[in-house]
Amino acid sequence: MAARITDGEYHALSQLRYLIRRFLQEGDGTARLAGLEPQQYLLLLAIRGLEPGQEASIRTLADRLALRHHSTVELIDRMEAHGFVKRTRGREDRRQVLVSLQPRGEKLLEKVVAQRLVELRSHGRALVESVGKLLESRPMTARPKRPSVGGRRAR
Repeated sequence: MAARITDGEYHALSQLRYLIRRFLQEGDGTARLAGLEPQQYLLLLAIRGLEPGQEASIRTLADRLALRHHSTVELIDRMEAHGFVKRTRGREDRRQVLVSLQPRGEKLLEKVVAQRLVELRSHGRALVESVGKLLESRPMTARPKRPSVGGRRAR
């Protein structure tokens, strides 16, 4: 039988969710002040934040943004029209479409990320403390199944 969930765990999980939502809302506001819609900022961040050697394909970006393929393509269309990103064909597979940052997009992204890092460094400790409380509260048991997202299983 599973251990009973404590009041402290409910509090810590509620606090964590609140802090994450607040952090995301502040990020949306920071992006808007820089002239970007939140999804546009997230696309630029997804491209720039990929691991070295990982290509920014439409599929990879759609996965990172939790969007459907066609929604990602539409977002990239708008961003390319503004000169923030550029599409190219894959070298080995010409059917593959790769997306890269243009200098204009990189400059805007850097402006937003610099502000986000300042915000995170000043308010991030509470996030870490909430996660710490949840992780320290009891030993891990069997992982529950994750619900599907957008018609596919979440990873």
